[in-house]
Amino acid sequence: MPSIYQLALGDQFHELHPQIQKRFGFSSFDRIGCIGRGFMDEIWHGRSYTLPFLFVGAWRRIMFPETARNVPFQIENYAYVDSFGRETVTWLRTFETRKRRRFDAYMIHSAQRGKIIDYLGTHQHLAVEIDLGVDAKTCGLRLSSGEQRFYEGPVSFRFPMLFSGVASVCEWYDEGAGKFRIEVKVTNRRWGPLFGYRGSFQVEWISLQEAPASAKPSREERRD
Repeated sequence: MPSIYQLALGDQFHELHPQIQKRFGFSSFDRIGCIGRGFMDEIWHGRSYTLPFLFVGAWRRIMFPETARNVPFQIENYAYVDSFGRETVTWLRTFETRKRRRFDAYMIHSAQRGKIIDYLGTHQHLAVEIDLGVDAKTCGLRLSSGEQRFYEGPVSFRFPMLFSGVASVCEWYDEGAGKFRIEVKVTNRRWGPLFGYRGSFQVEWISLQEAPASAKPSREERRD
């Protein structure tokens, strides 16, 4: 069974570094999980007027306001089928700053939209379209966020980008160091840089029957 990233990238998937193919090539059918542990060299945020964005984001595990260096980091990727029958992959990131912070996301492949949809936070209120590509220099995976939609009960609307951020993520494998590297930048077209981090980690593959209940969101959103 192909992973959601294979479906989204098509033939481009085979242009990725073999270690990146392995990391993003598994599905719920494989009954495995990928746990990455390492350090973020730097976590940063924008100017002081961007802090309200970050405090609101921390409430739902989307962004947070701390800055720090050499921060212990963990990322958990599990593949499972959600309650609506959709193949889902978790991105559960834990940062051991002075206050432990989480940054949670749940990705599906939308056949209707022909791309990855990233549900952000614990309650999947925000659905973000993700464009995927292969970084020509590193053969890593690039993810760029696009249109965003907010869902809460019967309420549904396109989220205005003036009040949100555009994320750019690149993850690649550093053969010399034997580590995965990641760099994330979130910016707002008017307010400028909001939040980001960069660092490295190594991964452990674990066998499991199903993704742990604690790794799943508090609420699932059927609309993409």
